Amino acid sequence: MKNGATIKDRYDLPLTTDSQAAADSYVEGLDRFLAQIYGSEQALAQSIESDDGFALAHAITALQQMYRNETAQAKETAAHAKKLAVRATRRERQQVDAIGLMISGDGAKALRLVRDHLEDFPRDMLMVRLASRLLILGCSGAGVPNFPEELLSILTPLESKYGDDWAFLGQYAFAHHETGQFGDAGEYAQRSLDIRPDNANASHSVAHVFFETGDLDSGSDFLGQWLEGYDERGPFNVHLSWHQALFQLATGRPENAVSLYESAIRPSVIKKNLGSLADSASLMWRMRLYGDGQPGPWDEVREIALPAADKPGPAFRDAHAALTFAGGGFGEQMNQMLDGLTRAAVDGSALASEVTLPLVKGIDAFAHGAYEDAADHLDGLVDKLPRIGGSHAQREVFEDTILESYIRAQRFDKAQDLLTTRLKRRTSVRDELWLTRTAGE
Repeated sequence: MKNGATIKDRYDLPLTTDSQAAADSYVEGLDRFLAQIYGSEQALAQSIESDDGFALAHAITALQQMYRNETAQAKETAAHAKKLAVRATRRERQQVDAIGLMISGDGAKALRLVRDHLEDFPRDMLMVRLASRLLILGCSGAGVPNFPEELLSILTPLESKYGDDWAFLGQYAFAHHETGQFGDAGEYAQRSLDIRPDNANASHSVAHVFFETGDLDSGSDFLGQWLEGYDERGPFNVHLSWHQALFQLATGRPENAVSLYESAIRPSVIKKNLGSLADSASLMWRMRLYGDGQPGPWDEVREIALPAADKPGPAFRDAHAALTFAGGGFGEQMNQMLDGLTRAAVDGSALASEVTLPLVKGIDAFAHGAYEDAADHLDGLVDKLPRIGGSHAQREVFEDTILESYIRAQRFDKAQDLLTTRLKRRTSVRDELWLTRTAGE
C-alpha cells in the first residue's frame, strides 16, 4: 500500500488500492448506493478512473448494471472484477464472488456465502445490503418460507457492531416492519434520517410503517414532502413514487395515482430498473381490481415481463409478469409461462408447485372471469406468499386478488377470515367496504 499504510473504508475495513482518491470515491459511491440516491455510479466511475485495478469499484458497478436490467454487461463487469480481485484481500474476494453469483442467478449460493462472510466480517455493510436484496427479490433459490424473519435473524447479531450507523439503521428498520414490529421500525428509520436525511432506504421504511398501520394521510404527507428534496434521477424515485401512488389510491384519490404513474413510474417515460415490472404491473392491476380505472397501456409493461414467458425465474418477477399478461390479455405469453412453471413443478421445484404455479393459474382464471377456478387455485396461498419475496406492501396485491376472488365466488367465510386478520393489524376503509360485501350487500 501507499507509503506502507493500509487504506481503509468508512467501516475501518482494508481496501486493496494504492490510490487514496480511488478509495475516497469508492466510499462516496458505496454510501450513495446504500442510501439509494443519485451519484453512486458517477463516484464509482471516478474511483475506477483513479485506479482501474480496484476490484470492488468494478463489482458494485456490476451490481448497479444488474439493477438496471443490463444483465449481459453486468456479467461481463463482474467477471472483470473477479479477475482483478486475485490480488485483493479474502474479504474483498468474497464480496466479488457473492456479487458474481447473484448476477449469474445462483442466489442460493450467494446467500450462503454472504451469511458465512458476515460471521467473519460483521461490519461489511455492502454484504448486509446484499443479504437483504437476495431475500427480498426472491433471488435466493427455492423461496424462503419465513424470509422476513430470516432477514431479521441475519441482522440482529450485527446491531452492536454498527451503533448509530445510518446505513445499518435504515436496513434494520426494514427487517422490523416486515416482521410486524412497526414501532421499532419507525424508531430505527427516524434515527437513520436524523443522521442522514437523504437516506432513501430509511424514508422507504417510514412509508411502509405508515402504510402498514393504516395512517395513510400522514404517510402521504411525509413521503410527498420527502420526495420534494429527492433527486428524481435517484434509483428509488420510481419505487417511492409507487408508494405515494398507493397512499393516493387508499385515500380515494385515484387521479393522483394515475398522474404519478404517468410522470414517475410508467416504463416508457422513466429509466427502467429491476423494480419497474413490479411497480408498474402491481399498480395497474390494483386500479383494475379496485374499480379505479387503469393507467396504460399494458404493452410497454409486457416488454419488461417477456423474460418470464421464456423461462421461469425469481418468483417475485414471475408473479408480476402474470399480472401483466393477465391484465393486458396477452394469452400467448401467459400460456408460455404456465407451461414453463408446470415443467419446473414436474422437475421438482417446490416453489413452483406449491406457490408460483397456483398463483399464476389463479390470476389467469380471475382475468377470464372464472372466479370459482380462481378461488380454487388461490385458496391457501396467503400464508405462502412470503416465499415469492418482496415486501408485504408489494405482496398485498396478491392478497387483494385472493380476497376479490373469494367474494366473487361467494366464498364469504374465507374472505371474512382474511379481512378480520387484516383489520386487526390496521384500519382500512377498503377492507371495511370489502367486509360489507361479504355480508351479501
